[in-house]
Amino acid sequence: MIFLYLFYTFFKIGLFGFGGGYAMLSLIQGEVVTRYHWINAGEFTDIVAISQMTPGPIGINSATYVGYTAVLNAGYSEAFAVFGSIVATFAVVFPSFILMIAISKFFLKYQKHPAVEAVFSGLRPAVVGLLAAAALVLMNKENFGSYKVDWYQFIISIIIFLAAFFGTRKYKINPILMIILCGLAGFLLY
Repeated sequence: MIFLYLFYTFFKIGLFGFGGGYAMLSLIQGEVVTRYHWINAGEFTDIVAISQMTPGPIGINSATYVGYTAVLNAGYSEAFAVFGSIVATFAVVFPSFILMIAISKFFLKYQKHPAVEAVFSGLRPAVVGLLAAAALVLMNKENFGSYKVDWYQFIISIIIFLAAFFGTRKYKINPILMIILCGLAGFLLY
């Protein structure tokens, strides 16, 4: 039964996840953590971190990892968990595949049409909003800790966040190097 829910959930996310993988993160969290409780917020945060570090689109990587973890958490074997990851991955990709085939025939022909340009003008702010929602989803106690409970972890998390932000934004440090440096800082400081 979980496989049908996985397919339905990730098909819906793939269908309405405009703006790419980062925009999908808030949709994924809303479904798998809040609605179905397949995974907890800490597991979701770990899945997002792994999905960012592995090659490929983050939305697809997240679907793969969530499918595996959700089925494993439901008490199934690892073989069924692998099948769950396949189902979730296929479901999140399938709507885009169908839409791209349908749209590509008409887009090149009508891309300069005023109605098409108006639709894309409306979609751009929505995509930015979805990306902002994804950033806010990741600003939780699992990533930063709680100031009331463990102020040391909270302060260190804020410093690592600011160092990563300014390092990649202002000093143009390679993101792969930044991931390695932040992981090393986390290992040494926690």
